[in-house]
Amino acid sequence: MNTLGYAILSSLGRNPCSGYQLVGYLEVLWPAKHSQIYPLLTKMEKNGLLEFEHIEQTGKPDKKIYSITEKGRETLEKWVIESPSDPIIRDDFLIKMYSIWLSNEENAKKLIQDRISKLEQTVALRDENIARIEQTHGKNGLEMTSKHFGGYILFNRRSMLDKEEISWCKWVLNLIEKARLNNLLLGIIVGKLNIIIQDKILIY
Repeated sequence: MNTLGYAILSSLGRNPCSGYQLVGYLEVLWPAKHSQIYPLLTKMEKNGLLEFEHIEQTGKPDKKIYSITEKGRETLEKWVIESPSDPIIRDDFLIKMYSIWLSNEENAKKLIQDRISKLEQTVALRDENIARIEQTHGKNGLEMTSKHFGGYILFNRRSMLDKEEISWCKWVLNLIEKARLNNLLLGIIVGKLNIIIQDKILIY
């Protein structure tokens, strides 16, 4: 089973939910699309790792509420204590930043400012979840054995990382601005030097 499968078991181990709800729950663990999740849910159900309850709904499509089975829980327990593989980071923003020298200043700033705006919105929503957990369970009352402990520490981790990236983006913007001012100053100096040189040529 791939890592997404274990992420699904981790989420269902806390609360039964639909495949649609899983997409939101997995955001902090292992972001995935519906097209990735639903086929895996079917496969895991056939393998006895999870089960579902068919819920009929009026006025909208019926849904399946998935929950972890005892076999799924045992599988997850064994996997949790294994050493994790090295993390893989795939972010096209970083590739764009690596090639930012091909852009002009205006486009570069917009790219970074858009990233900051998106991160700030994400942090605000995540901080609301953190505050909700603290209000319900108490900031210092969460024990490691609580089902909410893992979500709490991961929400905080992502929030801290995003806030750090916001600081980094602002640092990059500052570098770009400093470079622009230095180039402007250099242009002024060169311009004045040219005037002085021209004046001396006229004198001689």
